[in-house]
Amino acid sequence: MHLQNRVTPFGEIVAIPQRGMLTGNRGIIHDPATKTLLNRRWATKTWLVCSCEYKSRRRAVMAGRSWTELFFLDEAVALAAGHRPCFRCRREAAERFRDSWSAAKGGLRASAKTIDSVLHHERIECGRKRVHPIPGRLGALPDGAMVVASGSAFTLYSGQAHRWTNEGYGPPERFHHADGLLTPPSTLMALGSGYQPVLHPSIAPTSEWPHHVLSI
Repeated sequence: MHLQNRVTPFGEIVAIPQRGMLTGNRGIIHDPATKTLLNRRWATKTWLVCSCEYKSRRRAVMAGRSWTELFFLDEAVALAAGHRPCFRCRREAAERFRDSWSAAKGGLRASAKTIDSVLHHERIECGRKRVHPIPGRLGALPDGAMVVASGSAFTLYSGQAHRWTNEGYGPPERFHHADGLLTPPSTLMALGSGYQPVLHPSIAPTSEWPHHVLSI
């Protein structure tokens, strides 16, 4: 039986048999005795995207009163859900994200606290996932952006759209309309300013990333 710790592009935390390239957290939101989630879905505004491998450390998932381990198919999904790279285990990616974010915002170097505060406003509305209008043409969105169309989430890459499913990404599709933007606008601006997210090899096979995935 799968634990309820996979994150969808809509920010929901579900129990599905999907492997994850990345882990992350939103603070402590589980009961270690039962390894089940509490009623809340975040305990902090700091929503992180972390590496599944860090200094050869191993964690027992949901086993203690530490952060609740969540898993994402890839970084496009994590960013769409409202997370950002961790400055501890993914320092280089976090710095690149901050540099791109700051460039998009006018050049002032943003603190992690500022990024978290802006993202929390952009990802949550009345306690639910916030869906934003798509700025401009769909074809002008950067690689790694995620949109929603007819209730399904799609990651955009190289001019094509890949449907996110419980099993992974579907085959590439071409479409010219979407109902809304899942990726927070500030994160979208960072993508447009050069931040390159880690994408699943099924849609970006040349991605320079260890093809190690975790299934817990």
